[in-house]
Amino acid sequence: MDLARTEVAEAAPGRRRGNAARLGLMAVPVAFFAVFFAYPVAAIVARGLEVDGAWRFGRIGDVLAQPDVRHVLWFTTWQALASTALTLLIALPAAYVFARLDFPGKQFLRAVVTVPFVLPTVVVGTAFLALVGRGGLLDELWGVRLDTTVWAILLAHVFFNYAVVVRTVGGLWSQLDPRQEEAARMLGASRLTAWRQVTLPALAPAVAAAALMVFLFTFTSFGVVQILGGPTFSTLEVEIYRQTSQVFDLSTAAVLTLVQFAAVAAVLAVHAWTVRRREAALRLVDASVTARRPRGAGQWALLGGVLVTVAGLVLLPLAVLVQRSLGAPGFGYYRALTREDGGAFLVPPVDAIGNSLQYAVAATAIAVVIGGLAATALTRRDAGRFVRGFDALLMLPLGVSAVTVGFGFLIALDEPPLDLRSSWILVPLAQALVGVPFVVRTMLPVLRAVDVRLREAAAVLGASPWRVWREVDLPMVRRALLVAAGFAFAVSLGEFGATVFIARPDNPTLPVAVARLLGRPGDMNYGQAMALSTILMVVCAVALVVLERLRTDRTGEF
Repeated sequence: MDLARTEVAEAAPGRRRGNAARLGLMAVPVAFFAVFFAYPVAAIVARGLEVDGAWRFGRIGDVLAQPDVRHVLWFTTWQALASTALTLLIALPAAYVFARLDFPGKQFLRAVVTVPFVLPTVVVGTAFLALVGRGGLLDELWGVRLDTTVWAILLAHVFFNYAVVVRTVGGLWSQLDPRQEEAARMLGASRLTAWRQVTLPALAPAVAAAALMVFLFTFTSFGVVQILGGPTFSTLEVEIYRQTSQVFDLSTAAVLTLVQFAAVAAVLAVHAWTVRRREAALRLVDASVTARRPRGAGQWALLGGVLVTVAGLVLLPLAVLVQRSLGAPGFGYYRALTREDGGAFLVPPVDAIGNSLQYAVAATAIAVVIGGLAATALTRRDAGRFVRGFDALLMLPLGVSAVTVGFGFLIALDEPPLDLRSSWILVPLAQALVGVPFVVRTMLPVLRAVDVRLREAAAVLGASPWRVWREVDLPMVRRALLVAAGFAFAVSLGEFGATVFIARPDNPTLPVAVARLLGRPGDMNYGQAMALSTILMVVCAVALVVLERLRTDRTGEF
């Protein structure tokens, strides 16, 4: 008993130093999010609800009572639910194929199905516009147009979120011990019964987590609905943009922002609960021993069905996008990108490529530093509620209106010492807010897998916390850090909702340039939009190929 008390007493100072170090690491990310996320969002909400120096909370009820607003809320919710259900229905068979079957070209196909997830939503909307819109492939072949229906939006959402289900559910499925299901079958259970009673309960947390993430992305959809929805369909995010930039009704925009914030916070809370269940309740095996070649007509048919789905859902829209970009003789649309038109652009549209790359590199550096510090602070699983709450807050930029953040930058960051409206750094700061959650989610599982005894041994030998990180953690997480940087680069490259407000006319990004071209009439503008979207798609695909080469089984779900 005395020996145990002695060990506890000796360990207590180490724990206190660890807690102090964790709080120190959290200080920079907390300050970053407070200044560049909470402050701009609060500023625009306050501006919208304040009248004659007093807050009018009754305005919330007035806005929500408007029929048009209720219609937007209803459409936002039901299209997100429909998109989530349709994505699960189409993607779950693919999750099984990637988890349990081994076939030639599997790694390449995994990269292919992940391409849509890293594509900017503007490119996704443009690709489906080329497929199902006026003058699109279906219109030319059969006279069928879906751009005036909700099906175009739903299919584009499935296209975008297909990889979320495949990666999240398939990643866990591949590590479930198949012998448990085989034991149930030996005891007399049918294949369906064994799957329903053994495998499905184990997969339920992953399915729930994937469904919640898909719902979150579709509930806050902006670029896809902005391009495909037209004047008929509008989500909360699109309506916030319309009220802010076109009607300039900040009061209504503020109320809609608060509604979206509350919905996103609830979804993230449920998502955090499902992730904790998944981490705590499962015993996993090496994924390399669970996959085998297809056996029987059923598995071959399932593999064939998944390949057909990938070809029709993923490859066809991208192929049509490329084909439309080559519609003018002699690469005419691409050559037109090098000319100034004196209209929507003060510079040749091709300059948007260099601008986007420069902004994305700066945003990646910021996201890696902030996200790396946050992931290190969250490494211990036994952290208190404050740290777990900080983990949930890091995900909020994925769901809170990017339009609100971008416009909030213009309103809040306009006075010294934070007068940044004319500074180039404003765009990378907004993009980094979206990249940080991906960095944290990629690095955190690897950091938690590092044996804590290695850190303790280094500390006992006199190493400082910085040296412990440099010589113990960094060698083990270097590859995950590169993957995190790749994801931050891809999502920064495609950020649109905030950038559309703060990108200067003489320094447009690729997504902003595509949106401006699509908003102008004429075949040449349409063709240039397709050409820029193709360039953006190629850059994102190259980044993804690099990610796949760096990826290990311990670099997170994506």
